[in-house]
Amino acid sequence: MKNTITLLYSFILCCSVAFGQNSSDKNTIIGKKVSDLLAKMTLEEKIGQMTQITLGTFEDKGKPDLVETKLAEGIQKYHIGSILNTPYPYAPTAKGWNDIMTAISKVSNKTRLKIPVLYGIDAIHGASYTQGATLFPQQIGMAATFNTEIVKKGAEISAYETRASSIPWVFSPDLDLPRNPAWSRIWESFGEDVYLTSRMGEAMISGFEGGDIGSKYHVASCMKHFIGYGSTTTGKDRTPSIIPERVLRQFDLPIYQAAIKAGAKSVMISSGEINGTPVHASKYLITDVLKKELGFPGVVVTDWKDIIYLHTRHKVAESNREAVKIAVLAGIDMSMVPENYSFCIDLLDLVNKGEIPMSRIDDAVSRILKMKMELNLFEGTIADSKLYPKFGSPEFIKEAYNAAAESITLLKNKNAVLPLNKNEKILVTGPTANSMVSLNGGWTYTWQGDKTDELAGDKFTILEALQNKAGAANILYTKGADLMLENDQEIENAVTLAKDASKIILCLGEKNYTETPGDISSLYISASQIKLALALSKLNKPIVLVLNEGRPRIISDFEDKMDAVIQCYLPGNEGGRALADILYGDVNPSGRLPYNYPRYPNSLEKYNRKYTESLATDEQNDDAKYQRSYQPQFEFGTGLSYSTFTYANLKIDKTEINATDEIAISIDVTNTGKLAGKESVLLYLSDLYASITPEVKALKRFEKINLAANETKTVHFTLNQKDLQFVNNDLKWVSEKGTFKITIGNLSQQFLLK
Repeated sequence: MKNTITLLYSFILCCSVAFGQNSSDKNTIIGKKVSDLLAKMTLEEKIGQMTQITLGTFEDKGKPDLVETKLAEGIQKYHIGSILNTPYPYAPTAKGWNDIMTAISKVSNKTRLKIPVLYGIDAIHGASYTQGATLFPQQIGMAATFNTEIVKKGAEISAYETRASSIPWVFSPDLDLPRNPAWSRIWESFGEDVYLTSRMGEAMISGFEGGDIGSKYHVASCMKHFIGYGSTTTGKDRTPSIIPERVLRQFDLPIYQAAIKAGAKSVMISSGEINGTPVHASKYLITDVLKKELGFPGVVVTDWKDIIYLHTRHKVAESNREAVKIAVLAGIDMSMVPENYSFCIDLLDLVNKGEIPMSRIDDAVSRILKMKMELNLFEGTIADSKLYPKFGSPEFIKEAYNAAAESITLLKNKNAVLPLNKNEKILVTGPTANSMVSLNGGWTYTWQGDKTDELAGDKFTILEALQNKAGAANILYTKGADLMLENDQEIENAVTLAKDASKIILCLGEKNYTETPGDISSLYISASQIKLALALSKLNKPIVLVLNEGRPRIISDFEDKMDAVIQCYLPGNEGGRALADILYGDVNPSGRLPYNYPRYPNSLEKYNRKYTESLATDEQNDDAKYQRSYQPQFEFGTGLSYSTFTYANLKIDKTEINATDEIAISIDVTNTGKLAGKESVLLYLSDLYASITPEVKALKRFEKINLAANETKTVHFTLNQKDLQFVNNDLKWVSEKGTFKITIGNLSQQFLLK
């Protein structure tokens, strides 16, 4: 069997190479097929292709059974082109998905043109809506690996297992650039840096699509949420943003440019508004910028109910009909309606009355049909389980474990309190210590991830992983606190039990959430958890703080009393095992923060802040000296190891360059510790003076290397002219003559652009 599988993969690889050589011919053939099919379609059939409906619409109310008459209404009467979401009440097995897709296919095959339904799913950190699938860290944790190969491999496995579920389209990656750490979707992003997000997004798209989305092992990706979604002024989901276009173009747009270049087949539009215009209503952003300026050839889909919300929430349309008109003319190709057929009815009326031209409909439908053909949906959509022997396999689980191990970030290790000794008695306490929900967060089996303890019961929580590692006799446990409700008895139990332990592992974090249910009014970690931390700190025993959280909740009330701090983010189903191995020293931690961890709720500066954000005038001081105001709890890029790494011999090949030169950089990195370890080498660039106030520093390159004890490696980087540029007030990318500084570790070199 093993040889058969090897031959199968070799065949697939050869086919992929052949496709790459003949992609132009294939595009021509697909283009002709799309034109021919479009010519046969009625207006009603075209509008149906632009309509996406949630699966629950076709279920028997409150039951996980599809009703054939309801499916027939959607697919045969309204000709809907796409379905999304999970059945009630939670994710099925791969076989369950195949049964659902078979039922849908039977109905679509009875239609006049037999156009297959395109199914989309929120495969956010693996095939997270399929039971038994391999679940990786959420995106923020994947960013913390600073390892694009891990991200690509994770996406490949996710694509494989999603296709095994007969689903060809995933609403991922999330390319939002969060500007407020309170935002409930920060953990779905790759963090606060443009360059890091761009590289991770490219890797994820490459893993999902594999160069040929028609393969049985790859899917179409959907970059989201175009654009500015993570920049809400309130920090709450789906609330307004104020973003000058110069800022949007310099920091947000390059991420989507990179994703389009990487081949992303579709894009989901932001639910928010920018400067008073909902993005779903912006012809400038969707058509002029995305489709024309960036040349995006794929499918533009709305987010949940967002055309309807132009009328009911944003109040820019006086009726649902007007909302449909605004959004379709803005450039929307597919409406995630998703619970009725109002979009079909209103759009048909708008076209028949000449308010929306047929050319706009044909453009949208051509994009949708093209993606369906590229996915080979016309050749069948149901997966053959025999072709997916690695689904949920030990091989795939090992990759998820490796991702979790490289993501977990050691932020503090006072007096080398870590790693632990397996023979010492440890108290494990805190509300996230014995919870699979806390390891995974939202978009896990259900929208809010609330069934994970039940559906991932065969996986290890942090407590279970530590008991398995060190033996139950050496691990004491009590919950210690609830996530939100204060419970003095729980705290008293933890304090009492701690007296029998030599060290304390304190597991704190957040409740599971995503989107609007995750909105918060305070960035501080909850009062119940602060109270537990302070009570334990009075025992004068070493405390290791373990954080399971989707965003950086402020811990400054007690961080100074912690001896070690570990940020786990949301590490997925293998996170408990990975953490246990790190705590006991079997794995050397190598994660790095992909965002600034704030110390105060009114000091939320990003690492690439402006110089004026680093200073504040002390009005009480007679000589008006400046005091530093930039004091994050931990800065972007922070990440400790059980080894030590030394940087030396930072070299650049030129000290003066002209407007066309590249600059080559090299640096020697040595592991001066006793353990092998992985080190992310980060290169920052500073433009010392510019006509637009420059950033203090900006990440421009990174590479993760593995070093044995006492080993030295030379790392090479190349910067080009684009790296020196910024967007000026004329909205042009420019570089200006002057001095630039390269910083790697504690070393820096300057060069002059003439």
